[in-house]
Amino acid sequence: MTLHVDSLIRDIGRLPDAQVFGRVSGVQGMLVELGGMHGALSIGDHCRIVTRRGDRVICEVIGFRAGKALLMPFGGLSGVSLGCRAELGASEPVIYPDGGWLGRVIDAFGEPIDGGGPLPTGHRAYPVRGKPPAAHTRGRVGTKIDLGVRAMNTFLTCCRGQRMGIFSGSGVGKSSLLSMMARHTEADVSIIGLVGERGREAREFIEDDLGEAGLGRSVVVVATSDEPPLARRQAAYMTMAVAEYFRDEGHDVLCLMDSVTRFAMAQREISLSAGEPPASKGYTPTVFAELPQLLERAGPGAEGQGTISGLFTVLVEGDDHNEPVSDAVRGILDGHVVLDRTIAERNRYPAINVLRSVSRTLPACNEDWQNALIGRARALLSTYEDMSELIRLGAYRRGSDAAVDEAIAHYPALEAFLAQRKEEAVSLDDGYRQLAAILGDDDSDETGEES
Repeated sequence: MTLHVDSLIRDIGRLPDAQVFGRVSGVQGMLVELGGMHGALSIGDHCRIVTRRGDRVICEVIGFRAGKALLMPFGGLSGVSLGCRAELGASEPVIYPDGGWLGRVIDAFGEPIDGGGPLPTGHRAYPVRGKPPAAHTRGRVGTKIDLGVRAMNTFLTCCRGQRMGIFSGSGVGKSSLLSMMARHTEADVSIIGLVGERGREAREFIEDDLGEAGLGRSVVVVATSDEPPLARRQAAYMTMAVAEYFRDEGHDVLCLMDSVTRFAMAQREISLSAGEPPASKGYTPTVFAELPQLLERAGPGAEGQGTISGLFTVLVEGDDHNEPVSDAVRGILDGHVVLDRTIAERNRYPAINVLRSVSRTLPACNEDWQNALIGRARALLSTYEDMSELIRLGAYRRGSDAAVDEAIAHYPALEAFLAQRKEEAVSLDDGYRQLAAILGDDDSDETGEES
């Protein structure tokens, strides 16, 4: 009861002391100039523009120029004309998440879009653009988390509170990999953000890839590619805000976001409209300032709270893994998973290139025998890849090199090990046991018991 009253007091405190109005003085593209509200607005505030038809268009303040406030809308500007009245809205947008949100699909504003009726209202307000816990109060990364994907569990082990990026070109299987983890993970809750997703694919992902069982312990936030850039950007913030609620409830949360690149593109559109000069490949400096603000919200909570294990997809343009957004994200996160188009072209899914991928919690989170096992498997795969051209051309003669012969002998089984059907779930223990059996480890039974 006390918590509810405190939250209500904070909400009342956010209300303006007086109603402030302004007038539209100019419109250029999706940018609205607003006059008459000098000193009443700050960056991030929301305004409602009353159109000639009486509709209200919600906008956000993104900058100031020549004494005018610059606004961008969360929707279309149809009906907006010079002189339209603007009303000051909430200075800090908040949501009230609740455990009853599980199994629901919401938009960037926290409104249900699945036809399931109104969402229950929680007792505590969570700012959409929240701040991560202070570094000195955060817990350490926890124990290993079972993602249900064999290649991830063994070669790229993820721990509770870890943040990893999934880097891939278009059509290489990012969404399918996310759905496998959301469906098979042992995490308490999955929060899935579909940022800039194709409208056709959003429903297919929810119904076919995620499935009823996966949706039942998930909250899905959707902003399709045809929505304005502010809505696409806010969908990413909304995903993190909902994840923070479940973290504060003591849950281990798996936060999946597809994709960080579309978040960066939305921020680029916003910044360029406000007149900010581009810095690299059209991306503005604000993009690279916002990326850590978003990604740092995932991770371990403060002592006594749960964790947010974040897996964020990055759409690499032209399969260039060194383009600006990829480079920036890789430096922020605790590891990267590379999906390789050449692997997908030979029909091995998930198309994870384990030799180019890194989990920064390894080898510390593993036992010695587990590190020895995956180290040997990586060495065999690396040896085979180094000689792959000669092997395919038939230029290599068996018996020339014992290490290459061993790699050739194990390669088909290792490739089969890395492949996995979407509906198949493989636990951490089973993954190590199967890998030990492939490599002919005499202690495979003992290792299975130790794990």
